[in-house]
Amino acid sequence: MTPRTPRRAPGTPRRAPGAAPAGAVQVVVVLVIVVLAAGCGSTGGAAGAPHGDGRPAVVASTDVWGSVVRAVGGDAVDVHSIVDDPTADPHSYESTASDAADVLGADLVVFNGGGYDRFIAQILASADREVPAVEAVAVGGTVGVTSDNEHVWYDLPTVEAVAQRVAQQLGTLDPARAATFSANAEEFGREIDALTGRVSKIRQQHEGARVALTEPIASHLIEAAGLTDATPPQFVQAVEEGTGPPAAAVAETLQLLSGRGVAVLVVNPQTETPVTRKVRSTAEAAAVPVVEMTETLPESTGYVAWMSRQIGSLDKGLEQGRR
Repeated sequence: MTPRTPRRAPGTPRRAPGAAPAGAVQVVVVLVIVVLAAGCGSTGGAAGAPHGDGRPAVVASTDVWGSVVRAVGGDAVDVHSIVDDPTADPHSYESTASDAADVLGADLVVFNGGGYDRFIAQILASADREVPAVEAVAVGGTVGVTSDNEHVWYDLPTVEAVAQRVAQQLGTLDPARAATFSANAEEFGREIDALTGRVSKIRQQHEGARVALTEPIASHLIEAAGLTDATPPQFVQAVEEGTGPPAAAVAETLQLLSGRGVAVLVVNPQTETPVTRKVRSTAEAAAVPVVEMTETLPESTGYVAWMSRQIGSLDKGLEQGRR
């Protein structure tokens, strides 16, 4: 089994370099909640009832989960994703008054959990009614995900289980379309199973291959593919926590790449820093393939197409890296 990288305490959000401290973000959210508490309850329909156009209104924390909802609900659901900028880092997102109104007025909220999109949990805690919600990290626990790595959209069984849970919730909100939602979730599940098959093929061909990560965003996928994370733990942990990696850890990581000690370097371009840029340039100079894996979707791209492209890039990089 691939060793896991030590991580910050579960539920502790990462702060990107230069981002406001977590306490400041919480203050902003609390102020928003105080301002909106009296009026937000009237922004949407009654709990469990579709909104004005007859479609359930679903709010997702990121477009990744919004895409999963669309795959299940199709045109019968109104989906709004709060973080949908392909260049943004959701860890450091600061919610607005409009976000709070959307969440508190939704028929269903779908979010990641595990401290990743903590602003959603804070807004939900302020609601004067119980807003139906699907938390991906909690759902992941039901399919055997025990890691404290909150990037569970890279765990394909979790994504499939979230789609099933969303179908159940939408069926409760709109019973007339419950069978359609269930059928859509089943079709989505078949597409996820196809992706899982491709990951299994990578495992068959490259099991044990050493890779480096600038952060553990795709660790669930890396583990499923049977790959070994050879990145110095201190380096990954520091990057994930938004602090500067120790000089010794940086030097060790650069040596790992310049000496071609790994087949592939996996990077998250949405959280790039001067240090990770140096790591990437070192890999490129040593002809180590670089594979990008992100936290939000490219424009006009759904979850399955996006993940398929990333799995393909990983496979191609491993093939190049073994030469």
